[in-house]
Amino acid sequence: MPSTYWTLGCGLLFKYMNTERIDQIIDRYKGEASSLIQVLLEIQSENRWLPKLALERVSEKLQIPLTRTMHIASFYKAFSLVPKGRHEVHICMGTACHVRGSKRVLETVEDLTGIKAGETDVEMKFSLETVNCLGCCALGPVMEINGKTHGNISVSETKAVLNSYE
Repeated sequence: MPSTYWTLGCGLLFKYMNTERIDQIIDRYKGEASSLIQVLLEIQSENRWLPKLALERVSEKLQIPLTRTMHIASFYKAFSLVPKGRHEVHICMGTACHVRGSKRVLETVEDLTGIKAGETDVEMKFSLETVNCLGCCALGPVMEINGKTHGNISVSETKAVLNSYE
């Protein structure tokens, strides 16, 4: 198995985590099959997605059938089987945010980035997702970027916030 993987996606070539790094992550959890979710979370944290070749390596090293690993990786929303942008944008669409204008914030982000919820732009700068709740209802509407909360965000502030992310 090659130490560095390349894959084609969205018309772009992606280089991602090598087998040595995947093995280091697995070894940190002593190669125990029960650590599958933690291993996948750590790989995704560093890589921004879970490439199939990485999933195959994890299955091999943890001695878990690939179908089981794929089931876990596709079941949980925390995992992505497609490349994500450098900045993950989450727009809260929960009731409190909805009544305070989150739909307009979402439409503004879509217009500014050229992508819809569930997509990643071709420059791999932004991935956009809607969520049901970010747990800070008093701050609605809320936009979260890379885990940083931007509360009481207005349509007019949205562009400046997005522009602050390179």
